[in-house]
Amino acid sequence: MRWGLRPHGPGAAALAAAGSLWRPARFPGRLGCPGMPRRLVVRSVAGADSPQSSPNSGRYRDTVLLPQTSFPMKLLGRQQPDMELEIQQKCGFSELYSWQRERKVKTEFCLHDGPPYANGDPHVGHALNKILKDIANRYHMMRGSKVHFVPGWDCHGLPIETKVLSELGVNAQTLSAMEIREKARSFAKAAIEKQKSAFARWGVMADWNNCYYTFDGKYEARQLRVFYQMYEKGLVYRSYKPVYWSPSSRTALAEAELEYDPEHVSRSVYVKFPLLKPPPKLASLTDGSSPVSFLIWTTQPWTIPANQAVCYMPEAKYAVVKCSSSGDVYILAEDKVSPVASTLETTFEVISTFSGVDLEGGTCSHPLIPDRGSPLLPATHVTLAKGTGLVHTAPAHGMEDYSVASQHELPMDCLVNEDGVFTDAAGPELENKAVLEEGTDVVIKMLQTAKNLVKEEEVVHSYPCDWRTKKPVVIRASKQWFVNITDIKATAKELLKKVKFIPGAALNSMVDMLDRRPYWCISRQRAWGVPIPVFHHKTKDEYLINSQTIKHITKLVEEHGSDVWWTLPPAQLLPEDVVAQAGGPDALEYVPGQDILDIWFDSGTSWACVLPGTEQRADLYLEGKDQLGGWFQSSLLTSVATRTKAPFKTVMVHGFTLGEKGEKMSKSLGNVINPDIFIDGGEDQSKEPPFGADALRWWIAESNVFTEVTIGPSALRAARDDISKLRNTLRFLLGNVAGFNPETDSVPAKNMYVIDQYMLHLIQDFSTKVTDSYKQYDFGKVIRLLKAFYTRELSSFYFSIVKDRLYCESENDPKRRSCQTALAEILDVLVRSFAPILPHLAEEVFQHIPYVKEPKSVFRTGWIDTSSIWKKPGLEEAVESACAMRDSFLGSIPGKNAAEYEVTIVIEPGLLFEIMEMLQAEETSSTSQLNELMMASRTTLLSQEPRERTAESIELTGTFLINLEGGDIHEESSYKVIVVPTAKEKCPRCWKHTTETADTLCPRCAEVVGAK
Repeated sequence: MRWGLRPHGPGAAALAAAGSLWRPARFPGRLGCPGMPRRLVVRSVAGADSPQSSPNSGRYRDTVLLPQTSFPMKLLGRQQPDMELEIQQKCGFSELYSWQRERKVKTEFCLHDGPPYANGDPHVGHALNKILKDIANRYHMMRGSKVHFVPGWDCHGLPIETKVLSELGVNAQTLSAMEIREKARSFAKAAIEKQKSAFARWGVMADWNNCYYTFDGKYEARQLRVFYQMYEKGLVYRSYKPVYWSPSSRTALAEAELEYDPEHVSRSVYVKFPLLKPPPKLASLTDGSSPVSFLIWTTQPWTIPANQAVCYMPEAKYAVVKCSSSGDVYILAEDKVSPVASTLETTFEVISTFSGVDLEGGTCSHPLIPDRGSPLLPATHVTLAKGTGLVHTAPAHGMEDYSVASQHELPMDCLVNEDGVFTDAAGPELENKAVLEEGTDVVIKMLQTAKNLVKEEEVVHSYPCDWRTKKPVVIRASKQWFVNITDIKATAKELLKKVKFIPGAALNSMVDMLDRRPYWCISRQRAWGVPIPVFHHKTKDEYLINSQTIKHITKLVEEHGSDVWWTLPPAQLLPEDVVAQAGGPDALEYVPGQDILDIWFDSGTSWACVLPGTEQRADLYLEGKDQLGGWFQSSLLTSVATRTKAPFKTVMVHGFTLGEKGEKMSKSLGNVINPDIFIDGGEDQSKEPPFGADALRWWIAESNVFTEVTIGPSALRAARDDISKLRNTLRFLLGNVAGFNPETDSVPAKNMYVIDQYMLHLIQDFSTKVTDSYKQYDFGKVIRLLKAFYTRELSSFYFSIVKDRLYCESENDPKRRSCQTALAEILDVLVRSFAPILPHLAEEVFQHIPYVKEPKSVFRTGWIDTSSIWKKPGLEEAVESACAMRDSFLGSIPGKNAAEYEVTIVIEPGLLFEIMEMLQAEETSSTSQLNELMMASRTTLLSQEPRERTAESIELTGTFLINLEGGDIHEESSYKVIVVPTAKEKCPRCWKHTTETADTLCPRCAEVVGAK
C-alpha cells in the first residue's frame, strides 16, 4: 500500500516534478461550478459508528487502540481555578519574567506599562488592559525577544487624598500636610498590593518584586530633574492665567481631569450692555430718541461682575433692531435677529445693518457698574452658533477671554476664591456667596434691579465637572505653573507622524486633542504629590530655582523621598552657599512653595525613570482611549520638551468596558463585573460559578478591543464554552499520540498519507496567519483563526476521517504512524498558537504530552516551528477535489452512517482522474486514501459509466476546476458520484461494513489481530 501520491500520466508527472508532491500552485480552484467559493463545506457524518462509541464492543475491544490520556475533558466547579493555581506554581509563572531577562538574545521588546491608579480594588478595566499587555509580551518572548516590562503605579494625587479624607470624615484644612501624606501613602500601598495580587493571579508575566511607583524617592528625583530641564529651556513658567478650578477639591485641574455632564442645568441670561461711546463709524447710533444697547447671552451669569469687554466678529454683519414689545433698541448679529426674537417671544424691526469692523473703537457700559466702560473688541473666538454674535468677556474666567485681555492689556482681576466663593472685591452684595449657587441668583437680581436683564431661562448643556468629586468646576485666574505647549506642539505633531497607531484613527484623535490644548497647568494646590521645587520670597513676588538648588533637592529626595519638603527646615532644603546669600539660616528670605506637580506630570515622566538604554523609547504603549489626552500626551510632551523625541514607537488604544447591553458599568446599576468573583466564583457558586483566569483572558482576546468592550454573564459563559471545545480537541490529540515517540516513530513528510500532508499544509498556513495577527496585535483574529481551525478543520473534518486508522490499524503500521506524526505536529502548533492568550491551559497540555519525559514550560521552548516543506498548495487540489465528491456523497445521506454505503466515482479521463488515481491505485478499495476520505464501506473509481445500476442508487454530478503552475495546467472536469447501500456486513472489530458475515473480521482487522 502506498500512502504517497503515485504519479501516473503526463499531467501527474507535471505535478510530481521538482522533488515535491506538486509545485506550488497559484489558483482560484473551484468546486461544483465556476464562480463558487473554493473552500469546501465540511460535513460531519451524523450517526457514524466508531469502535470508540461503545467500550463493550465484544471480544475484540482490547485489540482496538483507543485514545489514552489523563488530560481531563472538563474542569468542573473549583477544579478550573484550582488547576490554574497549581499550574502557576508547578510551571514557575513567578520566575518566568526573570528567566527570560537572563537569556542571551539579540532583540529586545519593550512594552512600557502605563501606571494604573492606586486608589481602589482591581476591576474589569484593569483586566482588559493588563491581559492585552501580557498577551503581547508572551508572544514576543516566545518569538525570542527579551521582554522589558516593568509594572507601575500612579500613587499621588487628589483622588487618593479625597478618598482618605472621606474615609476619615475630616476636612483637608484640619490635618497637616504630613498627616495627609502619611495616610495617603498607606492607602495607596494597600491598593497597590490588592491590584498586584490580582494581576499576578490573571497570569500577567512580570517581576512583581521590582515595579515602579511614582512615590518612590528615586522616581521622584528623576521627575524633578525632567522638570528642571524643561524649566531651563524656558518651557516651564509661572503665570497668572485662568484655569479649570474645582471648588469641591480646592485645586486647579488639567483638562484630562475633567468629565463632562451632558445634563447639567445652567441659568442662562440675555443681558443689555448700554452703548456708552459709539464707534466712530457709527456715530449716528446716538442720534435716535431711544437708547441703544448691545445684547449678549451667557450661561454663566456669575462671571458678569468680572466683565471687562464685549467681543464681536469683524467679518460678520450686525443689525440695529427695535423690539416691538419693549421699544428697546438692540445691536446683535444680523443672522441672529430672527432666532433671538423668537427666544424672547417678540419681534424685531431691523433699522439698519453694518459690518462688524465698524464697531471698532466703541464702548458700552458695564451692566452692573454704569460708570465702568467695556470696550468693543474684535476676536476670533466669537461664533454665530449660539447666542447673539456678541460675547461678554471676563478675562479671569475664560481661556479665550484671557487671550483677548492679553492683546489689549485689560485688567484680569479674579473675584472668586479657592472655594468658588465671591471675594470682597466683588462688593458687599456678592461677598462670601458661592458663585454657582446663591452668587448666580444675586447677580441675576442685580441685573434685574439695574434694568439690564432681558430674559432668564434654564439651559441643559454639557458642562465640565471634577473627575473625582463629580461636582461642577469653574474657570478662574490664579498664579500657576504652566508648560508652554505652543513652543513644542509643532514638533510633537511631526514626531507623531512617525509613530504607528493601532487603530490608525487614534493618531488624528491625539493630534486634535493637542491642537485644542492652549496650555498645560502643572501645579496643584494639594499636599499628596511631588513638590514643585521652587522657593518663594517672603515679601516680593519672586522665586528661587537654579541648578544648585535642584541638585541639592533631588539628592535629598532620592535618599529620603519627597516628604523632606515638609519635614526639613527650609534652610536644609537649600545648599549652604545659597542659604548664606539669602539671609542665612535664621533670617532666610525664601520659603518652600506649597504647590505640587500635576499627577499627569508624575506619570508622564515615567519614560525617563523606567525605560532602558540611552534611547529610552518603548516599542509599545498600550492603554485605553482616555489616555490620548492623558498619559500618552503627557509622556509625549515631556519627552519632546527635554529631548525632541517621542517615547514610543507604537501606540495601541483600546476602548472601555461596558455592561452586556452596552451600558456604562456602575455600582448603582449592579452590573459591575468583579474579576475575582468571575475567576473564583461568588459566595453562591450556583449563581456565580468560577470560570478561571483563562476564560477572562479568552474573552478579552476575542473582543474587538478597539471599540467599547461589552462584558456580562453570557459573554463569560461563551468564553468558557469555547475553551471547553478546545479542551476536547486537545484531549483527542493527546490521547492519540499515546505510545508515539517522534524521534523514532515519525514518518517523513513525503511518505505520509496525503490527508496527513494536507493537514500539515493547513497548519503551516494557519501558523503564518496566527503569527501575523499577533504581530499586528489583532488578538481577536487569532481567536477566530483558532476556533475555525479546531472546529472545522480538526473536529468536524480530520478527526472523523482518521479515527479508523488510529484505532484499528496495528500500533506501528506506517499508515497509523503517519497520522500520529501529523497529530503531534498539529498539537505543538496549536498549543503555541494560543499560549500567549491561555497560558494556564497551554502549560497544562504540556504536562500531559506523553513523549515528553520532563515537561518544560511551553514559554521556555519558543514559538511555533513549522517546516517549509509542509507548504504544498498542490495538495489542496487532491484533497479538495476528493472532498467535493465526499461532500456530494454525505449530502445525499443526511443523518446516515457513511460506512453503510458504497460510492462509485466516475470521472472523464484527464487530470482530475489522474489525481484521484493517486489517492486510489486500485479500481475498488476499502482501504485506500480516497475511501478513507469518503468514509464509505468501499469506493470504486471509474473513467466511464458502469454498465449496471441498481434501482436504489443515488446519482450526483459536479465539476471541479484545476488550475496549476500559474495557469499552465488548467482543466475543468466533470464527475459523477453514485451512492448505493452496501451488501457487506459490519465487522465486529472496526464496525465498518467490509466483511462477508457478521461474526467474521474484515480482511484488514483479521490481518491486524492475526499479527497480534
